[in-house]
Amino acid sequence: MAQGRGSGAMVVLGLLLLCVLLHGQVAESAVFTVGDRGGWTFNSNSWTNGKRFKAGDVLVFKYDSSAHNVVAVNAAGYKGCTAPRGARTFKSGNDRVTLARGTNYFICSIPGHCQSGMKIAVNAA
Repeated sequence: MAQGRGSGAMVVLGLLLLCVLLHGQVAESAVFTVGDRGGWTFNSNSWTNGKRFKAGDVLVFKYDSSAHNVVAVNAAGYKGCTAPRGARTFKSGNDRVTLARGTNYFICSIPGHCQSGMKIAVNAA
């Protein structure tokens, strides 16, 4: 009888360990540096090609803060290269943004920069 209880405890312990490991994989998020080595700059709009993003992943925007910024915008702001009133603006030059589920849009709001391709649309599953 004691042997039966011990093997049951091992099964419970095994299942508990499995749950912890699975939870750790789900909680894990990826970190992407926008533009890779080149950073957040002109013609960044194709940087997302071939990449897969999930809600909770983190984008790191590295750039010269005296020349650029990052603004989280909606679809209209992305298309028109405009920052709506109240849009969240990042200015540190080393910004970390966690992706929400759906399409996340970012532009540089310095005049002419977005029109020169300094914008990205990131779809997070």
